[in-house]
Amino acid sequence: MSFSGELYASHTIGEPQGPQDNRRIRWQHGVITAVEDAGTAPAGTRRTLVMPALANAHDHARPLPMSSFGTAFLPLEAWLPRTILATPPDAYKAAVAPLARAALSGCGAVMVHYTRPSGKLDPIDEAREVARAARDVGLRIAFAPAIRDRNPLVYGDETALLGKLPADIAALLRDTYCRPPLSPARLIETTEQIAEAIQGPMVDVQFGPAGVQWCSDELLRAIARRSAETGRRVHMHLLETPYQRRWADLTFPQGIVTYLKEIGLLSPRLTLAHCVHARPHELDMIAAAGCRIVTNSGSNLHLRSGLGPIADAWQRGCSLAVGVDGQAFDEDDDMIREIRLANALHGGKGFAQAWSRPEFLLQSTAHGRQAIGMPGTGKIAVGEPADFLQLDYDRLDLDRIIAVEPVDLFFARATAQHVLQVIVAGKTIVTHGNLPGVDLQAAENQLRSSYRQSMQDHAALTRDWPRIEAALAEWNAAFIGCC
Repeated sequence: MSFSGELYASHTIGEPQGPQDNRRIRWQHGVITAVEDAGTAPAGTRRTLVMPALANAHDHARPLPMSSFGTAFLPLEAWLPRTILATPPDAYKAAVAPLARAALSGCGAVMVHYTRPSGKLDPIDEAREVARAARDVGLRIAFAPAIRDRNPLVYGDETALLGKLPADIAALLRDTYCRPPLSPARLIETTEQIAEAIQGPMVDVQFGPAGVQWCSDELLRAIARRSAETGRRVHMHLLETPYQRRWADLTFPQGIVTYLKEIGLLSPRLTLAHCVHARPHELDMIAAAGCRIVTNSGSNLHLRSGLGPIADAWQRGCSLAVGVDGQAFDEDDDMIREIRLANALHGGKGFAQAWSRPEFLLQSTAHGRQAIGMPGTGKIAVGEPADFLQLDYDRLDLDRIIAVEPVDLFFARATAQHVLQVIVAGKTIVTHGNLPGVDLQAAENQLRSSYRQSMQDHAALTRDWPRIEAALAEWNAAFIGCC
């Protein structure tokens, strides 16, 4: 099916020559064919701001806000075990809800690093359900099944942790988290079978090692070899928390990024989420290799991971993108607010700016598209994909006191509430807060009902959680050398 049409914009951000006023954008078959002067708009015409559709470059497609499962302000090392309560009751509904929220916030493309499968379906069938959800919403996605084969509870032998707990709680943790992993060969084979099932113009399947601390040397080397052989992209967490930094320093005396380079993973095919605790020389290596870094400000704040050297990474030449990480600041998957938050935290101090706001917006979108494996740069130019975000500029500039640069109003106050339309591959997927193919409220209500019923399956874990959390805190504090 081809999608053609045209769009009027009183303001644009993203044309090669810079911001423009009174523009008409035309497209055919999902590709921009003309961007031209529209002349003066008739009196009373609604003012609109059109920019490239946003790219959420790191996400996990979490069904509902995670604090509803008792995770509020837990550090990652306790947060992750707790998220088992949010295991999807239905793969399709669990994916369609967050992808719909992403679209409503202006996203045209989302990375789905799939870390919490339902366990009710074969991995290939589960991936098909996620791809179906993305198709119904109308989004471009990357799908990377998160694969891991070590350190299920802590960054090392969990015996000491389990030994501090009563026998029944230790047995619960072993049965819940410490199951034998699949072999590296099988994990890679499954990813490639998923690619055969769902890869296409709107879906890019990638290798998704969960993180170096969760993957054996054998698995990481096998992924590096297979990525080099096939060109398949790789998406991975790196140095998200201080505990991971400590583990990396103990495990790789030569340096964890040096290790990634030695085994062949450090390449333009690699995207690294977080890098909160990366050091200057590591950022230089990442930049030189052409990898991308995805910063996830809301998630880093919620999980108390730290802010990260994002401005330094930019200045050292790293390609930066922005992700929601399934944990937006307001737990609403609002990608617009996450871009604004990243800029507010890292954009500079006083009169010194780390970057210009238009540059940060457009480059993070372009690098996000690269991370997701989508075509084009996101610019509003002939030959580029017809992927647009249209905002209600009358609402954004409600006061109309003086002429203000649209990009300044975007970074000052824009949210998903200002979205008029989202167009992806020439097809309108959001219009005035509605998704033609999805009933988001019904999906969320069904998820809530399913989760309320399923909580009885986790009664023991919920009952024993205070002791589990205390044991995790004690182990990690000792590991990092804290009192």
